[in-house]
Amino acid sequence: MQVDLWTSAFCAPCAAARRVVGESARLVPGLVVVERDVATDPDQVEDLGIRSTPTVIVRRSGGAEVFRSTGVPTRDQFLVAVAKALD
Repeated sequence: MQVDLWTSAFCAPCAAARRVVGESARLVPGLVVVERDVATDPDQVEDLGIRSTPTVIVRRSGGAEVFRSTGVPTRDQFLVAVAKALD
């Protein structure tokens, strides 16, 4: 499973998304979240169609996207997405 949290430097909602994803990651053993700044990889941002921050993307281990949240997901939304990625 792969979880990417796309953020930007001056994004207030990014802090809230970071908190939700971080709290959820503590509940799921082995869950690793990679935070990426949109400014550091504009080509990948364009390829992924990211238009705003925060954006959370959860993928299965094979790479298939199972969840995308533009904005701050709730903890329950995120945990359901993680469960789907484990199927």
